[in-house]
Parts: sequence; structure tokens; C-alpha cells
Amino acid sequence: MVQDNPPAMTLVPPPVGRAARLDGIDTLRGLSIIAVVLHHINLRMMFNGVSFESFLPTQLGKALFWNGANGVTVFFAISGFLITTNSLRRWGGLERVRVFDFYRLRFARIVPLLVALLLLLSALHLAHAKGFVIPPERATLGRALLAATTFHVNWLEATRGYLPASWDVLWSLSVEEMFYIFFPLVCLSTRVRAVLIPVLLLFVVLGPFARTVLTHNGLWADIGYLSCMDGIALGCLAALAANVLRLSSALLWTLRVTGTAMVILVMLVRPLTAALRLYKTGLDVTVLALGTCLLLVAIAQRNNPGGRPTAAIRWFGRNSYEIYLTHMFVVLWSVQLFVATGTRLRWAPLWYLAMLGAAGLVGAIVATRYSEPMNRRLRRARPSVRTA
Repeated sequence: MVQDNPPAMTLVPPPVGRAARLDGIDTLRGLSIIAVVLHHINLRMMFNGVSFESFLPTQLGKALFWNGANGVTVFFAISGFLITTNSLRRWGGLERVRVFDFYRLRFARIVPLLVALLLLLSALHLAHAKGFVIPPERATLGRALLAATTFHVNWLEATRGYLPASWDVLWSLSVEEMFYIFFPLVCLSTRVRAVLIPVLLLFVVLGPFARTVLTHNGLWADIGYLSCMDGIALGCLAALAANVLRLSSALLWTLRVTGTAMVILVMLVRPLTAALRLYKTGLDVTVLALGTCLLLVAIAQRNNPGGRPTAAIRWFGRNSYEIYLTHMFVVLWSVQLFVATGTRLRWAPLWYLAMLGAAGLVGAIVATRYSEPMNRRLRRARPSVRTA
């Protein structure tokens, strides 16, 4: 029975059954992947002498085109939240996670598209396609493949420099999957939340230090394991909280407002973020991830179905993994076409929108025609594992 005036916080049993798709989370993912794609479009255009950003107010240009890294931080928080939520739903508690099944589910979701991507990138490298050839001073093809399949592209780039753009996007997958290699093992070894929670909090505490102190170069500060895993850990903690606490409407509203303000601060109000010394202390990422987590808890407790205004954004969000891994093909070839045709700068905004739309379309096609069917097929091979 639902109380007319529920208390601010009460314990609730773990959710059971199949997970419903949360429109709010798809919206967050959609905004994040759009930020990543626009960042890479603008960066490639700038590399080719096209500076559309210079015609916009400074803060507007930064908000539109320089939030790619922040978008990835939001992804990390969402990933930790969903992995933990789904693990609780499947097994009834993190201490009962089935390690083999956990890895199978990750394999089914991640590996089919990753393998296809690496095969295509290898072919383009061997064919000496412009924009896809790995510089020999950075890595051989074999070395890059080893880094991609053992999840240390971030380490390779930090020590040798950036790989071509379509390889570079794999740095975030390296961070995420390295976390999930150990996640079920830590869950089983700690057994109780009183031990697991401090472990996750340790990642949160180490994050700012890894970005400012515990680093050997600036690139590692940005893409190192500890530099990014605090976002995932915060997502895990938010899921644990959402699983056991039922919040009142007033508290949910407070979480939404506070979370939105924290996200806006880091992504849109850069002068204030700098004045608060969040960049220098490495806390900008922490604030952004924490704000995202507050929104995730509010969304999970009371998901408001999205309407038409956010439909397109949610569409991007539903296909965010596929868009992320494939969008650089669209960006690189489209920018090359823009330059080769001598298109005037005044048409750049339309090209930006067209590239963004094309990246979304390619990702959606890959998702519906390949990665999701493969995901379902691989999961269906073991009926005892629910696919929520």
C-alpha cells in the first residue's frame, strides 16, 4: 500500500523483475553523447583551419564544443549506476553476484561491436587510409590491438601519445572495463555493504588526487584509471542508495535541483568553476559525477516519461555506445569532404548538424542491425541469466 504522506526516508526491499527503460537516464546519455560528438566535430574542423566557434560568444562556444570529456564523466557515473542496479536486480544482492554470468553479460554487450571495430580499423590502417594510420612512433598495429583488447589504450596513449581518433575513443572503454573486471570479485570478497562501501569511497577520495598529484603527465591525469574510476564508483554508491531508500517527493525535487545545478556549474559556468578552484583541485570531475548521481537517484525513484521535446535526445542516448564507437568514421570522412569541396564557412553550422545526425543514424543502424541482436543472442545462450 502506498502511503499518502510517506516519510522522507524509509527502507525498501530490492527491486525485482525486469528493468524498465528510464527516459531520464536516456536523456542524460543523449546529452552526453551529443557533447562528445560535437567536441570531436569541432576539433577536427579546427585541425583543418575551420573555426566556426570563433563566431560565437566565448562561453557559448565552450558549452557547445568543449564538453566532450565532461560527457564521458557523465557516462561513467551512469554506467556504475546501471551495472549496480542491474546486478542487484538479477542476483538480489552484490554479495551473490555470479562472476561468470557477470562477465558473460559484459562480453555480450561490449565485445561484438569492439571486435568489429578493431577489424575495420585494422583494415583501414593496412590500406593506409587517411586519418586511420597508426604513427609508427606511437605503436604498431599489433601493439594497438593488444592495448584495445586488454583495456589499456589509456596507458598506451599516456606513455606514447595519441592514437588516431577512432582508436583514441577506446581509452574510456579501457577505464570502464578494467573497473568491471574487478567489480564482481570485490563484491564477493567484501560480502557485506559495510565493507564494499568504504572500498567504493576510496576510489572517490583518490580521484581528485590522481588528477592533480598522483600522475606522471597531464594526459594520464585526464585518462588514467584512478582519475576516472571515481565517477563509476559514485554511480555504484548512488545505485546502492536508491535501492534501499525511498525518498519523499520533496527530497526527490531537492536532488533534481541540486544535481542539475552541479552539472550546469561544471559544464556551462566555467568561470565560476575556475573561481572555486575546482579545476586545480581535481574536484570538477567529482562535482559533475556527484551531480549526475543525484539526478540518477531521483530518476530511478520517480521516472517521468519523456515527451516529444526530448525524444531526439533520448534516441541518441539509447544508441550511445554504438554512436561513441562509430562516430569518428562519420566525423573524419565528413570533415575531409568539407575541406575537399571548398565549402564556405557560412555553411559550417549545417555541416555540424548533418554530421551529428549522421553519427546518430550510423550508431542506430549498428545497434539495431548488429550489436543488439548479437547481445541478445549471446545472452540467450544461457537462459538462467535475465537480460534486464
